[in-house]
Amino acid sequence: MTTNVLAIGDFHIPSRARWIPDALEREVTKDKYDIVLCTGDLTSEAVITWLEKLGKEIYVVRGNMDHLKLPAHAVIDVEQLKIGVYHGAGIYPRGDIPKLTMKAKQLGVDVLVTGHTHYPQVVMVKEHKVVIVNPGSATGAWGGDERASLIPSFAVMQVDKRNLRVQVKEVKPHGIEVAKYEFTL
Repeated sequence: MTTNVLAIGDFHIPSRARWIPDALEREVTKDKYDIVLCTGDLTSEAVITWLEKLGKEIYVVRGNMDHLKLPAHAVIDVEQLKIGVYHGAGIYPRGDIPKLTMKAKQLGVDVLVTGHTHYPQVVMVKEHKVVIVNPGSATGAWGGDERASLIPSFAVMQVDKRNLRVQVKEVKPHGIEVAKYEFTL
């Protein structure tokens, strides 16, 4: 059986974006998800209500801009993998892979879903057998990092036992651009 997981975050609604871009919302809602993982920086409870409609289970962590009662991190079992969710605001410089790897080891996870950088990234750290998945910003909001893409994005992960397939979807002016990754952990 394959478990379908949505990874999404860094909305910044309404401070930096009015709402989720129509094209991203259409692309996200094409699928049904068993689990929704949100990396935080929602800044509005309305986003949680929207996320709850997308999957059977939902895990949302607190971002540095959130004033909502949310946990700092979450760890869940998906098939035979442990997946952690952590915003990433405690990592400097933003998105530092060695420090995120240490956070993954600290949480005892095989996969760490993280945000805060506002650009999507998927990295396998072979020596630690850890995959770092950053879905980017769902709204393409500015994020304070020179590498921030300003392109709305999210990730879909399919987990089958210890196999992980990741699709990062970016909403570009010409349409949806998809980057695909596969790992066995």
